[in-house]
Amino acid sequence: MAEESILYGLEDGVATITLNRPDRLNSFNPEMHLQLRAALERAGNEARAVLLTGAGRGFCAGQDLSDRSVAADEAPPDIGASIDLYYKPLILQIKRLPMPVVCAVNGVAAGAGVSVALACDMVFAAKSASFIQAFSKIGLIPDSGGTWFPPRLIGDARAMALALTGEKLPAETAAEWGLIWKCVADEELLAQAGAVARQFAAGPTRAYARIKESVQAAATNTLEAQLDVERDFMAELGRSKDYREGVAAFMAKRAPNYTGE
Repeated sequence: MAEESILYGLEDGVATITLNRPDRLNSFNPEMHLQLRAALERAGNEARAVLLTGAGRGFCAGQDLSDRSVAADEAPPDIGASIDLYYKPLILQIKRLPMPVVCAVNGVAAGAGVSVALACDMVFAAKSASFIQAFSKIGLIPDSGGTWFPPRLIGDARAMALALTGEKLPAETAAEWGLIWKCVADEELLAQAGAVARQFAAGPTRAYARIKESVQAAATNTLEAQLDVERDFMAELGRSKDYREGVAAFMAKRAPNYTGE
């Protein structure tokens, strides 16, 4: 029986999803794409937070190039079709999950692997990890949001240099620049990322979902439009059970017991 490309576990409301092709640095082939999307869909139905990480010494090396034919005597692969079929739906699925997605980058994140990490809501990285926009080294451009996420996080100048040169960005520098949330010791990565994921799983899930939507909408909204988004979500959440519980817990000086409703 073939080894699963994706490992899935559910505990304390956290769906832990592990990219599991360590011999290929967890690079993508069609089967891994389909398994990851199925795991994310499952998490959306039964979890309240997601923890995404990789098996072995790498997080994700992007596309498995051995899976694409580039022989001189063969027709070139339709990379655009691959993006439409696999990468674009994956990135949007991560962004649209109605719960926090925490990423634990345990090693190199290269190519589309960088974008998968940056599509998550909070990114922790091991000190030994690194981020590489390697596309220019094989005559391509960053895809899967690789030209969208970095400029918004670290500015055009740094994003442009990383894309043009394909240089490795160490996790510590990525954290200093604001590309990711935090760089931690390798041995502490899963413990720290897991603790935050469990915190989210015990929190006000609907509020987290609306926070995600609000922040994403702000990227293209005017101030006036964003104020309207905030108003509408505040009106909705003000009627939620979790808001009532949060206020009651605050007044009683006790820990809240959120249900995600």
